[in-house]
Amino acid sequence: MTNNQQKSNVLKIALFATGISGIVAECILSTLASYFIGDAVVQFALIVSTMLFSMGLGSRLSKQIDKNLLLNFIYLELVLSFLVSFCALFIYVSYGRFTPIFIYFLSVVVGLLIGLEIPIVTRLNEEFEELKVNVASILEKDYYGSLVGGLFFAFVGMPYLGLTYTPFVLGLLNFSVALWMFLQLKNALSKMQRRHIEFGFLIIGFSILAGLIFAQPIVKYGDQKKYRDKIVYQEQTKYQKIVLTERKGDYSLFINGNLQLSSFDEYMYHEPLVHSVLNVSENRKSILILGGGDGCAVREVLKYNDVEHIELVDLDPAMTKLGRTNNMFISMNDNALNNDKVEIKIGDAFQFLEHTKQLYDVIIIDLPDPNNIDLNKLYTKEFYYLIANHLTHGGAVITQAGSPYYATKAFYCIEKTMKTSGLKTLALQNQILTMGQWGWIIGSKILTQEELKTKINATDFNALNLRWLNNTGGQKLALFGKPLSDTSNIEVNTIFHPVLYRYYRSGNWHLY
Repeated sequence: MTNNQQKSNVLKIALFATGISGIVAECILSTLASYFIGDAVVQFALIVSTMLFSMGLGSRLSKQIDKNLLLNFIYLELVLSFLVSFCALFIYVSYGRFTPIFIYFLSVVVGLLIGLEIPIVTRLNEEFEELKVNVASILEKDYYGSLVGGLFFAFVGMPYLGLTYTPFVLGLLNFSVALWMFLQLKNALSKMQRRHIEFGFLIIGFSILAGLIFAQPIVKYGDQKKYRDKIVYQEQTKYQKIVLTERKGDYSLFINGNLQLSSFDEYMYHEPLVHSVLNVSENRKSILILGGGDGCAVREVLKYNDVEHIELVDLDPAMTKLGRTNNMFISMNDNALNNDKVEIKIGDAFQFLEHTKQLYDVIIIDLPDPNNIDLNKLYTKEFYYLIANHLTHGGAVITQAGSPYYATKAFYCIEKTMKTSGLKTLALQNQILTMGQWGWIIGSKILTQEELKTKINATDFNALNLRWLNNTGGQKLALFGKPLSDTSNIEVNTIFHPVLYRYYRSGNWHLY
């Protein structure tokens, strides 16, 4: 291999690394935007398009760089290494009302740097290859790097390193390639330029190593700013951010920053969720719970001796592991997930229903609120068709449906959507101290709304020895006033026309 070929390969490898770190930076910033701002689809679209636009601006600005191309490229690599490494930490530490602005500011800056680099490398490489080969090979390496970066983020970064360490791994990659490139090509630089760059490597390298060492406590500090109570457990999984907080012996579970339950009053949610539907179904031998990895719904189901088998399907194994092994959860759910009647399956609820041939007497849908497009599909007409097809003739389903007060249109959209699948419905509600007014929708294949209400009113809840729900409380579950918003034009939520998550996000959550 000639000396020119070696120099050309050094430049291409550097750009390959830039392609990796660039796409991972896009994924990191998009993920953070979905966590801190919300609406994952919109945020991913905006972050990616903003970064691509900024790359275009960077390419245009590169025309202003006429001299010292190699020196400027190495400086750009160092700055990119630093920004990629610390982007997540910057956002965690700066948490507040300016966080969205900061996220998009970083997207623009990183995009500009990448946009500056590609034309500079192309110009550096033009003395080693003819134009058509030069342009093709430079862009090829950048695009290949993007593929590798995307695969890394999806299958290694998020599942195993999380948003704490993934940026530093990519920053170190950029830093290492830049250092190797400098060592290979330093003879093309003056002595003074080499000293300046060596100082830059020293400062950036020390900063990245320090960031690696202190990343965890910094992220914990940033997370703690988001929560009123002390964080006692947190985990970034492939699917979500799980946080457990504690205050005066009461624990609260948050997923992606949204409250899921509090040990202070979770029974005011789980008792209506479970005992209403189990007492309107003809049988309750076979139970399917979708979600509910905390185990509290299973705890309530196990209070019925005629229940023979419970299948629990949850997407995130980390959540069910907490429900089975964490002392707080074991105490709260009475060790329900380790009961012999319970079978835990990990997977997507929609896909599970598409593939299983099993019929169930009762299906309990205990999933997070439909605040994004991914969760939206689990509240669609198509999903409820699957539910109806997996119920026994006299079976019944219940879904948590959010708040009739804070998300009125979303609540009634869920009921209307369930009706279109052929199920007859009954809306329920209860006041939960930590969550406000909350609601559920029961669906039956054979019982009318009035028949469902009659069955619930006739249930002897007092005999079940529950913590909150009694006969009087049970009779009030189906009592509603007028909707707090105009629901006359509510649309049906489908996979191809996802309206529910928009109804949800436009609710009265500022009053919560």
